Amino acid sequence: MKKIVILGSTGSIGTQTLEIVRYHKDIQVTALAARSNIALLEAQAREFLPDMVCVWEEEKAKELAGKLKDLQVKVCAGMEGLLEAASMERADMVVTAVVGMIGIRPTIAAIKAGKDIALANKETLVTAGHLIMPLAEKAGVKIYPVDSEHSAIFQSLKGEDAARISRILLTASGGPFRGRTREQMRDVKPEDALKHPNWSMGRKITIDSATMVNKGLEVMEARWLFGVDFDRIEVVVQPQSVIHSMVEFADGGIIAQLGTPDMKLPIQYALYEKERKDLPGARLDFGTLGKITFETPDFTNFPGLALAYQAGRAGGSVPTVFNAANEWAVSRFLDGKIGFLAITDMIEEAMENHRMIAHPTVEQILDCEAETYELLRVKA
Repeated sequence: MKKIVILGSTGSIGTQTLEIVRYHKDIQVTALAARSNIALLEAQAREFLPDMVCVWEEEKAKELAGKLKDLQVKVCAGMEGLLEAASMERADMVVTAVVGMIGIRPTIAAIKAGKDIALANKETLVTAGHLIMPLAEKAGVKIYPVDSEHSAIFQSLKGEDAARISRILLTASGGPFRGRTREQMRDVKPEDALKHPNWSMGRKITIDSATMVNKGLEVMEARWLFGVDFDRIEVVVQPQSVIHSMVEFADGGIIAQLGTPDMKLPIQYALYEKERKDLPGARLDFGTLGKITFETPDFTNFPGLALAYQAGRAGGSVPTVFNAANEWAVSRFLDGKIGFLAITDMIEEAMENHRMIAHPTVEQILDCEAETYELLRVKA
């Protein structure tokens, strides 16, 4: 029986991962980790009986330990707890579904411990891909993408020679404000930006989709996952979210992965290492769908995508600045402190004020994150 650790078990990806575990009943959960939702984490622990649970906030961890004292489960806290969970001996795979750069160190710990990775934390490769990919290759560890788009590419490459890739065609829904000008988006409120037309996701990633910053992060992630330079990664707006991404090969042939907008498919494909298993849920009805349309992305009114290409091509520590500035700005927007358009304005300002480090270490990446937060805090 496969044994997995889920980092971020109370979030969207984590809860859907547990739905798959619950359905198939042939995977054992050995550890669960969450930021602060101890009510849900307690329920998960009682159902799946892991060896350990981890809570980021230490006071919450103490509270949860009291609630779980009738179970034989170890309760840990903070980064130390995440690292212990990620590298625990009994696990075969670690699902990294935490949000933000907090996922870097646990992912590295899991790889060093020889665990395969089901990767749902895009910030890990965006900021530290130059460290993660060589480390995984050296350790003989497999990285299975959980992102819908990267899973689609991964599926399209099955049985193909990756060296013959001509282009990666990364699809985007366009988000809730597709077709609007910046002027029309000036007074957008968080509740407006959180209404994604096709997908049900966490708050932060939903805002990233609205700005198209998320697609920019995915472009940078794809560069590391598939070893393709930025000139061969093209974003295509596909509003129906039916084609999840495509790969064009040297002979001009294109292979695409299609399906309903349901994250459980890419999660399951990663968990079972490319094995096709039964999965309940809606099926694509082409008669009802009627048509699939395509558009060129709007780099002018959604500058976050252009800035992502700029950051990715610059490399080094610049993608970290892009990511950190976005995290800081999105948090402020959700708290009602800044306007919607200020998110990408702050990313651009942070990038312009950064002195690049060509090959940053993990410590330098985390320092760069903190420096970016401080820069924007001072300028706010």
